[in-house]
Amino acid sequence: MIESVFFLVLALRGFTDTPGHKPPKIRFPFLIFIFIAVSSCSQIYSKVGGDFKGPPEELKSQLTPIAKKLIESAYADIDPSRLVDFHTHILGLGNSNSGIFINPAMQSPANPIRYFRFQAFKNASGIYKNDSGDQDYISRLLGLIHNLPERGRFMILGFDKNYRPDGQEDLKQTEFYIPNEYIFSLVEKNPNIFLPMISVNPYREDALKKLEEWNKKGARFIKWLPNAMGIDPSDPGIDKYYSKVKQLNMVLLVHVGAEGAVHTGEGEKLGNPLLLRRPLDQGVKVIMAHCASRGTNLDLDEPLNGEVSNFDLFMRMMNEKRYEGFLFGEISGLTQNNRFNGPLQTLLKKKEWHSRLVNGSDYPLPALNIVIRTEALVKAGLLTHEEKQAMDLIYRYNPLLFDFVLKRTVRHPETGEKLPASIFMIPNGF
Repeated sequence: MIESVFFLVLALRGFTDTPGHKPPKIRFPFLIFIFIAVSSCSQIYSKVGGDFKGPPEELKSQLTPIAKKLIESAYADIDPSRLVDFHTHILGLGNSNSGIFINPAMQSPANPIRYFRFQAFKNASGIYKNDSGDQDYISRLLGLIHNLPERGRFMILGFDKNYRPDGQEDLKQTEFYIPNEYIFSLVEKNPNIFLPMISVNPYREDALKKLEEWNKKGARFIKWLPNAMGIDPSDPGIDKYYSKVKQLNMVLLVHVGAEGAVHTGEGEKLGNPLLLRRPLDQGVKVIMAHCASRGTNLDLDEPLNGEVSNFDLFMRMMNEKRYEGFLFGEISGLTQNNRFNGPLQTLLKKKEWHSRLVNGSDYPLPALNIVIRTEALVKAGLLTHEEKQAMDLIYRYNPLLFDFVLKRTVRHPETGEKLPASIFMIPNGF
């Protein structure tokens, strides 16, 4: 029964979906079955989420010769002073003075799919006790970082609420809220590790004021997840927001493509890459997270084409000369089982785009077992079997290190091309 629920969750929420796939309709009696099963399946959360062998500090004593070699090679041509992760989530349960908000629907078995997913993420993040969730998350993250051969810097992300175009916040549609104030408090405590990335929904009545306030405090990057935040990037009503972003020389990191980690409802269409033509045409720098590597959307340039792969739309825009210097891609998730097949091989081969790509881990996603399938990378010719075994060992102790070393190890099955060191370091001009 547990296995059935597990694979149902995957099918419904897109961890293993394919472009254009729609979740099956579920009859009411079966929903009751899911409710009973999910509320009693805590023993599999670690199999879906974490299931780690030991603390990260123990990895060094367990390394095989090939694992040690892969780690050394991954860092060999990296300048530690420029090493940066553009996409590190901060999560918690709001049990401290963090101000974090978690939608009640994610914490109740009455909403089995959302509840199951959130429990798996908590496990992957090292949150085992609700009354210390905020502290446990940060302790786990810092523990992983402190046990990296080279720490670099990690951009930690705020996450704003869902707002309606009339400026009213919509808590019912808000999956979670990570205040910018909390992000800055963590940066102040860990200035040599963390960099701030704020999140300001453009529909907030005080959006322009907030951009100015946080920019004065040192923020240069802004995180959006339009699918969950209710943002239409093509809305003319937010042109003043774009003007302010450009004036302040700030950069938008925008989730693009399908979203599987949080509930989005009807918001999936807001992940269409083509919607970001509006800010790009106004001279705003945009980093497309995940390089739009999942799902499909309407081809707004040629509607008669119908639904088109989001990654194909991303590639179309990257090929347009006018967006050079403004449009960038971010490669978090590209080695995960629900993203890699096609996009990763394409980006490995596109050497002319490598200077426009940046790295992000999207932590805690690299700690989510269900999307980590190194055997699939071997079958695709991206890894050798020996490399897979070494990567599996690293993963069991430090998924953050695993994510970095894996991206530096995978190669195009035909050309042998790898992702260059430049992708993992702060680009000139940023």
